[in-house]
Amino acid sequence: MTLVLVFAGLILLLLTGIPIFAALGLTASAIMMIVEGDIDGLGDSVFTQLDKPILSTIPLFVFMAQVMIRAKVIDDLYTFAHTVIGHVKGGLGVATVLACTIFAAISGSSVATALSIGSSAIPQMKRFGYAERDALGVVAAGGTLGILIPPSGPMILYAIVSEASIGALFLAGIVPGMLLALMFSAYCMIQARGRDGINTPDWAGWTAAVSAFRRSVWALLAPPVVMGGIYFGIFTASEAAAAGSLYAVLVAVLVYRNFGLRDLWASAYATMRTSMMVFMIIAGAAMFGHAITLVRLPVGVTEAVTSLGLGPIGFILVVMCLIFVLGMFLESIAIILITTPILLPTMIVLGIDPIWYGVLLMINLELAMITPPVGMNLFVIKGITNAPLGTIVRGAAPFVMIMIAGLALLIAMPELATWLPTAAGFGR
Repeated sequence: MTLVLVFAGLILLLLTGIPIFAALGLTASAIMMIVEGDIDGLGDSVFTQLDKPILSTIPLFVFMAQVMIRAKVIDDLYTFAHTVIGHVKGGLGVATVLACTIFAAISGSSVATALSIGSSAIPQMKRFGYAERDALGVVAAGGTLGILIPPSGPMILYAIVSEASIGALFLAGIVPGMLLALMFSAYCMIQARGRDGINTPDWAGWTAAVSAFRRSVWALLAPPVVMGGIYFGIFTASEAAAAGSLYAVLVAVLVYRNFGLRDLWASAYATMRTSMMVFMIIAGAAMFGHAITLVRLPVGVTEAVTSLGLGPIGFILVVMCLIFVLGMFLESIAIILITTPILLPTMIVLGIDPIWYGVLLMINLELAMITPPVGMNLFVIKGITNAPLGTIVRGAAPFVMIMIAGLALLIAMPELATWLPTAAGFGR
């Protein structure tokens, strides 16, 4: 009953439209006043949660993304993908997925990926005869890869709340992210063969392909700089974020030469706004976690699951269904910060790997980006195209089924997520 009341109160507050951090803080304060008669312990919980050096990765990765976006690397990325694969039947769809995958590994943001790639890809796909629904759907779905492919903002938040290794999580997301990209690409090629009226441009030739690669090589090197440093033990996650930011600035200033002091200020300002929003949410989540611990809510959930006799797989299936439903109404950040403190103790009791669960959670949060009524990528695509929301939803629907299939595959084969971190020495 306590769980129902806490969730109901929190969701009602969120549905009023108040900020996430305020809803979490108000819920925590109410619980504290009922249980303790004061809110004295909330300040210490906030300080403890924010006093972590690993939090520096958030503004650093956000800054890296802002610089790369303002340097307009996306045009070169899409041109390269289009030149290499665009001449194949369905190749424009594959090129869009490829560009989304690469840009997701730079920006770490699903919304930024959908917005940036969509502006270039959707008009191009429609020009070559793709149905509007298909063009909108592939961009909306491809943009979701920003949650899973590192560096990922939601992944960093989950690592902070669960105290899991960010480096291990980043590596764990690579293989599932590539697998989903391949599944999306395969569907685009199969779909194109069943559609009439799709034209394929002529092969541009090796000279054009090499030229496009040369223009995009600096953008293509950004993910290896970050992830390669972590994989080979050169960087910690925080150092990798700093190296990525420095790399982005050097490329923007020395290679693209379109990044001045005004752009640096704008990137820093956008980074500050985004980071402070995230830190406020983390503070609210710290208060919420402290409050639910006082009422023994995580313990109650653990005892309830134990009494049901659910094993690890049964528990995961129930949780994935719950998060899928929550994703229809709440933002991904809210889902991470509300559910993780409650579910983590039960996961520990059941012996569930938090890294594996983290990847499953990210895929489910990808689903939340393209499932109505609160699918952020759906509204982003609507904003840049003014297309009917129903058309966007129908275009994204097949990719929802593909992601559910990918989620099921990862549940059946946890090694897809855990192999790379283990090979890199995490968890030994």
